[in-house]
Amino acid sequence: MDDKRRCGWCESSELYKKYHDEEWGKPVYDDATLFEFLLLETFQAGLSWYTILVKRESFKKAFDGFDYKKIALYNQNKIDALMQDTGIIRNTLKVKSAISNAQAFMKIQEEFGSFSDYFWAFTNGKPIINNFERLSDVPATTPLSDKISKDMKKRGFKFIGSTTLYAHMQATGMVNDHILSCWTRN
Repeated sequence: MDDKRRCGWCESSELYKKYHDEEWGKPVYDDATLFEFLLLETFQAGLSWYTILVKRESFKKAFDGFDYKKIALYNQNKIDALMQDTGIIRNTLKVKSAISNAQAFMKIQEEFGSFSDYFWAFTNGKPIINNFERLSDVPATTPLSDKISKDMKKRGFKFIGSTTLYAHMQATGMVNDHILSCWTRN
């Protein structure tokens, strides 16, 4: 048991605390990691993040280490196999969206040089540092998440509404929404 002050959403389990302390809100500029979080966030839509964290290793195995180049080529046989995998969320639309999102992800790489360049251009490459005192102050969406979500949908992404996109922005450190009293803020 430690006495570190954290954002309230992560206090319910050691898995949550580890994710919060080591990953959440830390800026990610690597395309492979950005895609991993994107895939996981789209599967999380309508579910708890804890559900996804518990299944993260199963997702990694099922989706070839989150290799978007392989995922973009998945066929019906692979979709059928994924739908039988009890280690992941077995939702046909979400599985198919992982494939179309991998394809859209690679199109963005072709156009912008990397997905990271595209994604971070919305903030000039720098994280947005928010100063929320309470968890209840943190928004579910922002005008920026609305804008990015709309642009990504136009580019062929699925299951990437503004709420999901804002969660992705938080997870990958585009926005720092650690509350002011959280020890990881610095």
